[in-house]
Amino acid sequence: MIPAYTREEVVRRLRDAVEKGAPILAVGASAGLIAKCAELGGADLIVVYSSGKSRLMGLPTTVIGDSNKVTLEMFEEINNVVERTPIIGGVESSDPTHLNLDHLVRKFKRVGFTGVINFPTLGVMPERSRQREDVGLGYSRDIQMIGAAHQLGLFTMAYVFDPEQSRAMAKAGADCIVAHVGWTVGGLAGAKGSARPMERALTDIQAMFESALAESDKVFCLGHGGPIASPEDTRILYERTTAQGFVGASSIERIPIEQAVLTATWAFKSIKLGKTSE
Repeated sequence: MIPAYTREEVVRRLRDAVEKGAPILAVGASAGLIAKCAELGGADLIVVYSSGKSRLMGLPTTVIGDSNKVTLEMFEEINNVVERTPIIGGVESSDPTHLNLDHLVRKFKRVGFTGVINFPTLGVMPERSRQREDVGLGYSRDIQMIGAAHQLGLFTMAYVFDPEQSRAMAKAGADCIVAHVGWTVGGLAGAKGSARPMERALTDIQAMFESALAESDKVFCLGHGGPIASPEDTRILYERTTAQGFVGASSIERIPIEQAVLTATWAFKSIKLGKTSE
């Protein structure tokens, strides 16, 4: 069980990593084994998403069931095996059964999460978000949630999809901006035709970073998604943008598992039988 970290302690840990020249790595982990291995591998943050359950079911990343309830229930499994890494919970702000965002965020704090991130988010569906703004349940709710979490002293991470959202999240008090450039490519269930090219992704990411930094020069800037799916892809991210790190969900808890199980299965199956019974 990890100790209870304050927002200031998490910020200091991440700042120390960056000052040493090490990228910040936030790992999506929806099972204890993944979280345990991520910590042993040096993850700076463990992020718990309800949608991670769908990845472990062999499905494309999908929100299944009551997201906030599922994420809250996942905490104990992750916390049971994580010893020193802050755990961040994904909050679905647009859920109309939780209109009181302050109350919702307090649930995440009370169960033990060190911080929150706005996922699932309608930011991945801009047209749907615009429609839901008519009833006050679009992406603006994510901004309000991050503001409420900041006021409660939680560490806050914000998925943003354009420069305007990035600036708004920084203004709301987000400690960490995560420039999201689409569903992750690669593996058995990655994005294909919908994935944006690397050059465009890098340009979009940098624009989101600059917008956030214009509002607050204290915010951490991380990249996520789209064509950035492997360690080598993040090398390009760090060379071509001012990114200080990366958030890996499918990149760590889905694609490597697919590869490892396929490789192990092929290897075991390739061994020929030796002495057989007569």
